[in-house]
Amino acid sequence: MRIPVSMTVNGKPVSKEVETRTLLVHFLREELGLTGTHIGCDTSQCGACVVDIDGRSVKSCAVLAVQLEGSEVTTVEGLARDGELHPMQAAFKEHHGLQCGFCTPGMLMSAIDLVRRHPEPSEETVRRELEGNICRCTGYHNIVKAVQAGARAMKEAKGIRP
Repeated sequence: MRIPVSMTVNGKPVSKEVETRTLLVHFLREELGLTGTHIGCDTSQCGACVVDIDGRSVKSCAVLAVQLEGSEVTTVEGLARDGELHPMQAAFKEHHGLQCGFCTPGMLMSAIDLVRRHPEPSEETVRRELEGNICRCTGYHNIVKAVQAGARAMKEAKGIRP
């Protein structure tokens, strides 16, 4: 059964008919072509699919698209503005907070939400808050440094966004 769903994705209104069982991650990737949101585990364990929904980071493999009627969704593609990286993206680049890049979209989205709640996160806070995001390459050391630098840069940018 297909039903209509309307939401705002990366600042743009979208309306589509979807199967009622369509997960948000599949809606974003297959219906909207936003492939930055990754599918990593199909069990809500890895965090590669994290997006921002109405100001909170959420694993998009754990929510149905039809549940988001009227919601605002931001994906990793919606972070950069006017060709300028979001401060957290720039921090990940500068501090080598990525290697293969598979986990990076979810890490970025989770890190931004973390900084909204903890504007000056300690190393312990960053590590605890990112427990739901798995990286198999980096060992997390540079990710922690990148998140802390991103937090400082977001504060300096006078406005935490996505």
